[in-house]
This record gives sequence, structure tokens and C-alpha cells, in this order.
Amino acid sequence: QVQLVESGGGLVQAGGSLRLSCAASGRTFSPYVMAWFRQAPGREREFVAALRWRGRSTLYPDSVKGRFTISRDNAKITVYLQMNSLKPEDTAVYYCAARDSTRPGPYGPESSAYYDYWGQGTQVTVSS
Repeated sequence: QVQLVESGGGLVQAGGSLRLSCAASGRTFSPYVMAWFRQAPGREREFVAALRWRGRSTLYPDSVKGRFTISRDNAKITVYLQMNSLKPEDTAVYYCAARDSTRPGPYGPESSAYYDYWGQGTQVTVSS
């Protein structure tokens, strides 16, 4: 059983920074892609960042590009999300997601349906 545990959320003023962590565990877990999504109240879950575990290629939507950075620690099977220049509209519950299958499918890494495993979420609140 794969478990993803997020940490690092909290309250920060606009313009500030936070770093989220997501630690993965599971005896045979070998990630293919890990990602971050977020969901604000009354809104759909939104893609934030993705990282291909081997090769480290990354993907971001325009809304966070240049402000957020996804990275990993291979030894710890942990993915990070460094968030800078935070805005009130970044307020949401942030979820870590992971996919271990390398088989192609109908969805891409920007879709929540692409992922096999999810964390419980961590709240990020940005005050104005």
C-alpha cells in the first residue's frame, strides 16, 4: 500500500513563501510522476506542478510558472513544492499525487485522473 503524507502548509502573508513536502512510502513503490494539485472551496481540483521522477522534467500551469518550483529527493522518495511570491488566490488545500505506472493512457499529467495515489492534503492560506 502506497501512502503519501504532505506537510508544510500554513498561513502566510501575500508575497511570502512556503515549502510543501510529500513523503511517499510503500515497500515496492517506484514513482513515475509525482505532482501537486490544489482545491479551493467551491472550485474544482486544479493542477499545480508535476515532475517526472527519472529525468526530472517538470510541468507547470501559467498561473504558478515562475513562482512555484517542484523538486525531489530520490533517496527519501519525497517531492517538494517551493512556493514564492504567494498571492491570496493561491489559498487552497494542496494535495500530493503520484503515478507509478509507465503505461500510456487517456490522461496526461495535468489531469487528476492520471494519478494512482493521493495524499490527505495540507491547507495553505495566503492573507492579503
